[in-house]
Parts: sequence; C-alpha cells; structure tokens
Amino acid sequence: MPYLWLIPALPLCGFLINGLFGRKLPKMVVSTVAIGASMLSFLWVLYTLKVLQPLDTPHVERYFTWIQSGEFRVGADFAVDRLTAIMLMVITGVGTLIHIYSAGYMDHDSGFARYFAYLNLFMFFMLTLVLASNFLLLFVGWEGVGLASYLLIGFWFDRKSATNAGNKAFIVNRIGDFGFSLAIFLIVVTFGSLDFGTVFEAAAGKQQGVLTAIALLLLVGACGKSAQLPLYVWLPDAMEGPTPVSALIHAATMVTAGVYMIARASVIFVHSGTALDVVAIVGVLTAAFAAIIGLAQNDIKKVFAYSTVSQLGYMFLGLGSGAFSAGVFHLVTHAFFKATLFLGAGSVIHACAGEQDMRKLGGLRSKTPITFWCLVVAGLAISGIPPFSGFYSKDEILLAALHHAPWMYVVGLLTALLTAFYVFRAIILTFFGTYKGEGHPHEAPLSMTLPLIVLAFLSFAGGFLFDVPRYLSQFFPVSDASGQNALLQIVAASVGAIGILLAVAFYLVRPGIPEALARNLGGTYTLVYNKFFVDEIYDAAIVQPTLVGSRTVLLKGVDRGLLDGIVSGTGETVRGAGEVFRQIQSGNIRSYATWVVLGSVFVLILVGIGVLAASGVVIR
Repeated sequence: MPYLWLIPALPLCGFLINGLFGRKLPKMVVSTVAIGASMLSFLWVLYTLKVLQPLDTPHVERYFTWIQSGEFRVGADFAVDRLTAIMLMVITGVGTLIHIYSAGYMDHDSGFARYFAYLNLFMFFMLTLVLASNFLLLFVGWEGVGLASYLLIGFWFDRKSATNAGNKAFIVNRIGDFGFSLAIFLIVVTFGSLDFGTVFEAAAGKQQGVLTAIALLLLVGACGKSAQLPLYVWLPDAMEGPTPVSALIHAATMVTAGVYMIARASVIFVHSGTALDVVAIVGVLTAAFAAIIGLAQNDIKKVFAYSTVSQLGYMFLGLGSGAFSAGVFHLVTHAFFKATLFLGAGSVIHACAGEQDMRKLGGLRSKTPITFWCLVVAGLAISGIPPFSGFYSKDEILLAALHHAPWMYVVGLLTALLTAFYVFRAIILTFFGTYKGEGHPHEAPLSMTLPLIVLAFLSFAGGFLFDVPRYLSQFFPVSDASGQNALLQIVAASVGAIGILLAVAFYLVRPGIPEALARNLGGTYTLVYNKFFVDEIYDAAIVQPTLVGSRTVLLKGVDRGLLDGIVSGTGETVRGAGEVFRQIQSGNIRSYATWVVLGSVFVLILVGIGVLAASGVVIR
C-alpha cells in the first residue's frame, strides 16, 4: 500500500519538531531534521510511483468524510495520477536540493530553526495541494502555501521592506483567492460535488456559459498565485525574503500552483472554449510585459523575479493554446533553470556580503567559477538554446501558439529574444569586467555549490531526459500543434542566440551603448526603469482611496459617529437618570418626608380620579 498521506506528513513532522523545539536544538540537528523530512518525502514519492506505475488510471485513497450535508460529501481524500506524479517529483526533488543549499546560506542567521520550520510547512501545504482529489482540499493547500509564503517573504521581520512585501503578497493573493472560492461555490451548485472525477465526467453535459464562468473565476485565482496580469505586482517585491525562498517558492513550486490548477481543470476550460482564449491572452501579455521591465532592472534578484513572471506567462500561453502538456513541460524545465538562477544569485550575494546591485559587482568569474558556469548553463536553458532543457519546452509552446494565433507566436518570439538578452546582461554585469564592490568575494561552500551543480545538470539535460509531453499524451486532449517542426525550432533557437549576442555586444564589446540608449530613449527608458509605474497607479487608484474611505466614512462616520454615538448616548442617558435618582437618595430626613408627602398627595389624587370615573362623573 503506497500510503499517500506519508508524502506530506513527513515535512509536517519536520515543521513540528523544528517549530516546537528548534530553538533548543543545535543547528546541525535542525538542518538534518528539515532536510531529512524533505528527502524522505522525495524517496517515498519514488517508491509510490514505482509501485503504482504506469498510472494509467488515478490511484485514490479515501481517509475520512470531512463534510457531509445530505448527498453532498467532501472527503479528506488524496489521489495520484500522471500530472500529480510530475508535480510531486518537482516539489520534493527540487525542494530537497534547496533545503540542502539553505543549510549553508542561512548558517549564520539567528532565525535558523524558524526558517527551516517554515520551509517544511510550505512543503506540507504544497504537497497537500497537488495530492488533493477535490477542489476544497486543493483550496486548503492553496491557502496554506499562501500563508507559508507570507511567513517566508517577511522572514526578516525587523526590515520594514520585508514586512511590507509579505503583506502585499498576502493581500494581492486574497483577490485571486476570492475568485477561486466563488468558482468552488459555482461548482457545487452546478455539479453537486467537488470531487475531480465527478466534476470532470459531467462537464461535457453542462451549459457552456456556466463552464466559462467557472473557468474564468478559476483563472482569477491562478492569476493571483501565478503572478499574471494584473495581479503580478506581489512577486518582484517578494524578493525581500531569503534567496533560497525565492528559488523554491517564487520560481519552482508555489507560483506554478496556478498553472497546475488550470491543467488539472483542463476539461472545464476545453469545454468552455472562451476561457482558453483568455488564458492565452493573459499569458502572452504577461510574458512580454514582464520581459520588457526586466531589461532595465539592476537588482539581480529583481531581474530573475521579472523573468519568473514572464516564464509563467509562457506557461499560460501554452495552456491557453490547448497544449496543456507543453505548459506543464515548461513548468518542469523552468523549475530546473530558474532554481539554478536564483540559487546562483544567492551564491553571488553570499560571496559579496549581501550586495545585489549588479552595477556594484563585476569580475566574479574567476572568484566564483562554479557559480558562474552554473548560471551560464541556466542562462542558455532559459534562452531556449539546444540542447538545453528550455529549448524543448519553449518550442512546444511556440508551436502551439502559432496554430492558436499567429500574433501570439510573434510576441512569444520577441519575448524569447528579450529574455535571452536580459539574463545574459545580468551574467555579464555580474561576472565580467572588474569587481567594483568591497571585501574579497569567494566561492560558496559545498552545501551550496552541490545543489547548484545538480540543478545546472538538470537545466542542461532535463529536456531530453524527461519527455513530459509523451508521458502526459493520454492525460490531456491532444493538441493540433503536437509534434515538431524543424524550421520553427531553428527560428526559436536563433532568436535566443540573437538575444545573447546582443547582450555580449552591448555589455562586453561596446559597453557604452546601453548608457547612450538610455539617454536617447529618455522618457521611455524612465517608464521601463520604473516598471511602468504600475505600483504607483495601483496605490493612487486603489490603495489610497480605500484608506481615505476607510478613515473618513468607516472610522469617523460609522465607527466614531454612529456606533460610538449610540454607545456613548446610551451611557449619557443612564448617567443622567442616575443623577436624578442620586438627588432623591440624598440622606436628608426632611427631604425624604417631603417626598413621602408629595407621593401621598399624588396617590390620593389618582384614587380620587378613579372613584369619580367609576361613579360616572365627568371631569371637565
């Protein structure tokens, strides 16, 4: 028996041990517990997939009934199929490597145990998300990774920038999650169930309009978690967290949750029709928009952050073009080369005493040779140069885009060129020329370089070692664009090569060109450098009006004016009445006698009036 629950349970145990006792344990024990929990989960995934192969049908394990209302049931059930298998391998495999890297990177941090507890907690929720056999349990994992992301982005909570970034990620994701929750409610009303099998089997018989509404609401959730337009703004700021966090959560796993969710619900999107077009449009616009912004960034982590947004856009383009397996394929290769890029950036930051501005780096090629060559391999992979992994997945997506909408193919090609340009711009500025910083940069320890080397190898060989489209060929509807086209492959590879050559020409051969271009472009460069002022526009159009409205209408008008007025008015009334009664209870005997006489007179008057009324006398 595979016992699927053990896969997320192992990281959960690591979280509980380090979370409860980590501060009292030696660092070696803390890292061993965290790494061991992740590695054991990875090994159990391998065992499970070996036992269950070939996974032509889903393997479901039902544990207990979570919600029961009449015939409606939601179970705490896990399931594994071929799509889940791929996600489990990426999460536990790449996650274990990043845990190992973190042991060296975070060695001198005072929050060492807390960091590894949060990292294991994230693994637990992410594994729950992909193992869930119904939408509600998936949503639990979905919200859980949001919580873990918030904790890890704001890990250095003594920095205001980090706490602001954590809050921003949490709030922006709530917008997407609201759409996802509405989709869940609509699924219950439409299908009477949240189980994937029941919903997907009945999808073909439902009205297209309802399916489109469900798909678009799911897309809202995916845009939040996977940082697509217009909800992408949280991810670049999330670089305030430790660099291994950026590699695990914001490159390899959590941000791909939206891609996984759309792929999981592919039947709904296919029968909707319109929603797929929206997914493709959102993806291609996000890919191009983020790539343009990445051209002018100087923080090495911000460059790779906008690259992540752009590559996620590529995945959405593949999904929206009907090539679901191509989108998932790019998810896998992206996990390899983007984790390499982020961990390489972490090694650079570690070597240069925390410096992230590429303008203050340079000349690190001889000082950190392992990091340099690993980043070059990852750069070639993300640029789509054969035979590196990114070439295979990008080619599948571009082929699908060409069949879906030629203009999307053209935009995708231009985005590929920009991607190759700004990634190698970052590599050249960081590793070539002369070192401009302070101190003596040095190569990272083995605990950091070993995971880098493994990920760099996967960035090189992952494309032909793991034939994801073939593995998923019976899982997803076959796209009309499936297959290969030699001419298009040459075009795609050439575009990437041109981007690299332009970066070499601009920053090695003629390093004065970029500065001259920036001066000549003037306002256009300023616009790109400032990220099109999107954050400022959101702040002026949404954040500030919300704050002003909250303070003037809700705080002053409703809270202080109405609610406080009612409460205070009630208090004043009681106080006034009490003052009257206090005067009566003065303790003066003469006063009491006077009140007795007045009361007696009043009672006699009432009695007299009653007697007269009873006798029929009319008082005029």
